[in-house]
Amino acid sequence: MDTTKTITLITGANRGMGFQIAKELGQKGQHILVGSRSADQGESAVQKLKALGIEAEYIVLDVTNKTTIEAASKYIKTQYGYLSILINNAGIALDEFQQPSQLSTDTMRKDFDVNFFGVIDVTQAMLPLLKQNKEAKIINISSIMGSLSAATDPNSQVYDASAVGYQASKAALNMWTIRLGKELQANEESHITVNSVCPGMVATEFGGATPELAREMGARPVEEGVIRTVELASSEDNSINITFSNKEGQLNW
Repeated sequence: MDTTKTITLITGANRGMGFQIAKELGQKGQHILVGSRSADQGESAVQKLKALGIEAEYIVLDVTNKTTIEAASKYIKTQYGYLSILINNAGIALDEFQQPSQLSTDTMRKDFDVNFFGVIDVTQAMLPLLKQNKEAKIINISSIMGSLSAATDPNSQVYDASAVGYQASKAALNMWTIRLGKELQANEESHITVNSVCPGMVATEFGGATPELAREMGARPVEEGVIRTVELASSEDNSINITFSNKEGQLNW
């Protein structure tokens, strides 16, 4: 099977950071599969990418809906037969700064459904396609908010953060990244790396904010937030594995 063309699936790629990742990787020659649960937003994103000369197409993908996940996997298998890169970008934060003693488990479950279980369902469905490519990558968009080291360090910028559902889901995602990376590392038939990336606080609509409000709170431009993800996804070197990093370097789990 000819796997020379880089086929990249990005979840939540219709706007914000996901769209920026799609744009920058597309400009590097990758064929972008825009995963989005909204057909209108997904198609709109694809048209914007195509206007820039990027090869892109929309795939219906709701990370909380296994029917759409399975359909997406079957479509990619039929059209391409393989997948080069999976970027699990879709995420939510519903905590609204509530304290752990007050935040409902219903809200926490919704955080986990997208940020943790959704990532697992998508990845497990795409693994057979990734294994068709001898050099494939899985990149999970995590957060320093999920770092236990940072949460217990008084000098950390997230020491006083209170978004326990979101934070716990990202901590869980980091552990899953480690365990999956170790499992795939032992597979001699294919070479698939698994890494977590922290984009930092980025000026997007994430968490219900507006880009303008996020900037007022100190958020960085979206172009800065995607630097490490784009770097990993576009590198010809696929030796980096089981890391948690941002554009400045390695982070403590």
